[in-house]
Amino acid sequence: MISALVRSAFETGYLSVESEGLLRQVIDSKSCRSSDLVALRQLYDAVQAGHIRREAHQSIQMPMVQFK
Repeated sequence: MISALVRSAFETGYLSVESEGLLRQVIDSKSCRSSDLVALRQLYDAVQAGHIRREAHQSIQMPMVQFK
């Protein structure tokens, strides 16, 4: 599910509130695979760089995911 949501964000250049909510639910359930973490990191970097716009305007917080 994470891969599909991230792929959609890259295809559209946009991350909706709904998609972001679904991402948070999956992260909170702790059912992420290592490939999901890579996809989330790519999404985070793209949002930070301005390549993908968020519908929500608050800062990104991913408390359960630790990136190195």
